[in-house]
Amino acid sequence: MAKKSIGPVRREFVPWENSDHPPFIEFRNVTKKFGEFVAVRNLSLKIYEKEFFALLGGSGCGKTTLMRMLAGFETPTSGQIFLDGQDLAGIPPYRRPSNMMFQSYALFPHMNVEKNIAFGLKQDSMPAQDIEARVSEMLRLTKLEQFAQRKPHQLSGGQRQRVALARSLAKRPKVLLLDEPLGALDRKLREETQFELMNLQEELEMTFLIVTHDQEEAMTVADRIAVMDKGELVQVATPAEIYEAPNSKFVADFIGDVNLIEAKVTEKSDAGTRLVSVVDGFVIDSEQETEAGLGETVWYAIRPEKVRIAQGRREEGQVNQIDGLVWDIAYLGDVSCIHSKVGEDDHDTIRATFANISRMVENPITWDDEVVLSFDRDAGVILKG
Repeated sequence: MAKKSIGPVRREFVPWENSDHPPFIEFRNVTKKFGEFVAVRNLSLKIYEKEFFALLGGSGCGKTTLMRMLAGFETPTSGQIFLDGQDLAGIPPYRRPSNMMFQSYALFPHMNVEKNIAFGLKQDSMPAQDIEARVSEMLRLTKLEQFAQRKPHQLSGGQRQRVALARSLAKRPKVLLLDEPLGALDRKLREETQFELMNLQEELEMTFLIVTHDQEEAMTVADRIAVMDKGELVQVATPAEIYEAPNSKFVADFIGDVNLIEAKVTEKSDAGTRLVSVVDGFVIDSEQETEAGLGETVWYAIRPEKVRIAQGRREEGQVNQIDGLVWDIAYLGDVSCIHSKVGEDDHDTIRATFANISRMVENPITWDDEVVLSFDRDAGVILKG
């Protein structure tokens, strides 16, 4: 029986849960070397039709190289890449059923918006009447009708980004490749454009593949995310699974904020696992089972929003409670983040975040307060490394 995804998915159709469903894009044992440097290492990945898929990772992790190999701008050292069942080996970029939108947008400065969008269609010798209809459709989809006669220098950054998007979509590729497409936009405009991209992808029912280093962007737009590190896939899953059930300390630390508590396994049973923190010796009772053996060191990963904080000290004999001393406070408007010192070392801190629901708070927690931090049995994840 197929595994059900953790958290919400934007579509009822989730082909990655069906092993019999053929992939639309497939990387098979792909390796790419630049001299002695291995940019992508023996990587295999399946992406499905109509999926909005994100490649996420830090600089140098191999995500852009992977996309460039799919686009045809780089050639794999070994392995195969398939698109809609076709082996792409030897097919030049301009003959591949894909289009790539670059971070720089690369618009023609001497052409207006309409002509920029029509350029690729004219290169393909499409009839003039069809070009006019397609350009009109792209202008409508990207909400650029009123800017059709303007040149790139007369547009805002967000408008130029939409022109580049319209030009990339005009040829109706089987897959649209987006290389850090929103990096040049300010935060508010970037957030608005993320939702525009999602709506556009759903309306066109097209496969989108985005490369980004922005975790929030990947979590917002993608159906699934592939987290990469040093040319390898670390975890491929839905945004909720990546966040709530990371498969390693690296993923837990890379995605969002997290408390990583070093601990040792002291008890194991069908009901879960009991740990003792290396710092302060507090007891963690988790409903999760672990492959780690008794006495083995593990990491307990818990997100700050799952940690409760209150003034006072922990009750004797209680589990999942930690004594702390408020070390720092960050007021972020919608939420507050409190760092509490739980050990002798200044780095031994645990973060707790909570929503600022009311405008006025009586007896707020402040610096140097003694506090008790607590959490539920299902709040965190036990990771081996």
